Amino acid sequence: MQPYTLPLYRSWFPFLETNKIWLNHASISPLSTRVEASVEAYMESRMTGEIDVYMEAQNTVRQTKINLGALVNASPDRIGFVGNTSEGLNILANGLEWKTGDRILLNDMEFPTNVVPFLNCRRHGVEIDFVKNVRGEILLEDVERAITPKTKLLAISFVQFLSGFRADLNAIGALCAKHGIIFCVDSMQGLGVSPLDTAAAQIDFLSNGGNKWLMGMMGTGFIFITPELQSRIEQCHIGWTSNRNFFGDFFNYRIDPDETARRYENGTQNYCGIAALQASTSTLLEVGIDNIARHVGGLTDAVIDICDELGFTTVTPRERAKRAGIVSFTCPDAGRRFEQLTNSSVMTAMREGMVRIAPHFYNTIEEIGVLKSVLATGVRAGSL
Repeated sequence: MQPYTLPLYRSWFPFLETNKIWLNHASISPLSTRVEASVEAYMESRMTGEIDVYMEAQNTVRQTKINLGALVNASPDRIGFVGNTSEGLNILANGLEWKTGDRILLNDMEFPTNVVPFLNCRRHGVEIDFVKNVRGEILLEDVERAITPKTKLLAISFVQFLSGFRADLNAIGALCAKHGIIFCVDSMQGLGVSPLDTAAAQIDFLSNGGNKWLMGMMGTGFIFITPELQSRIEQCHIGWTSNRNFFGDFFNYRIDPDETARRYENGTQNYCGIAALQASTSTLLEVGIDNIARHVGGLTDAVIDICDELGFTTVTPRERAKRAGIVSFTCPDAGRRFEQLTNSSVMTAMREGMVRIAPHFYNTIEEIGVLKSVLATGVRAGSL
């Protein structure tokens, strides 16, 4: 096991010099000096270097897909760039052949990103079924009971944005395979902080934005799709770069989609954002996702202990296997407690009346101690 070198990791994040404690990675992550250097190199090339950096950018594209493939245990050819998670999910929702009476299985605690694209399938006569959560968890037996002979697709988040519940993707994937159901995962709140294996989980489709736990920039994300599912997708949006051998023979107007997931990249890509994502994912892989999961698991253990000590009610599962980097809690006057944390430069999030804590790999147990101190001061003062 490689050593976990927190001082080194923290040296990559200049925002720490502002004395802010960032515990809000489930919303957005700060950018590192490594990302900054990658973006600056791209900008320098555009300003005073080659300027036409297309060929150079292709090397960055290839390396970023290698990184993303390593994060989800997939071939880089199965990775395609999109602008965000929603854009990726719409490729699937709008590309399948739907028949009246087909059913999609969701659950009742998803972020809208993983619901709205599938609600739109109702225009084809598709029915939507929702599995009800049980104390912030989606139980496998409830998922199985909700499956019908007409269930065509099951979509679930790897980690739920509010409760922090981490789905057992391997078990759900096996269930989908047993019933011949397409298995779709929104991995936005887990990838980068918890291991994910598309092969072991038998995932057919995955979509993920790059600005949260992957620590990249807004407007750059990716999809994973299996060859089998790709063969079933009727591509609704297509552009010249979707074709095989697109650079050349320009007057041969055609639709000849590439055999890889590049077919979903319909034109010029956000190469600056991809350069940032290469740097951020290289960093995560260097630290090691298993190492990150262990470290963040210890931090979230400490947050749960603080909530217990102060009498707050956590909605996040206690078992590490059922959570990743998110702990959410309720308490009296939660909104004012959130404001107190913000005023004390402890940056968290307020969602649905709950305070959400989301540390990442460079956060320290001492910073969690500051969180406790601020919350405890509010409790003792009785002013909240």
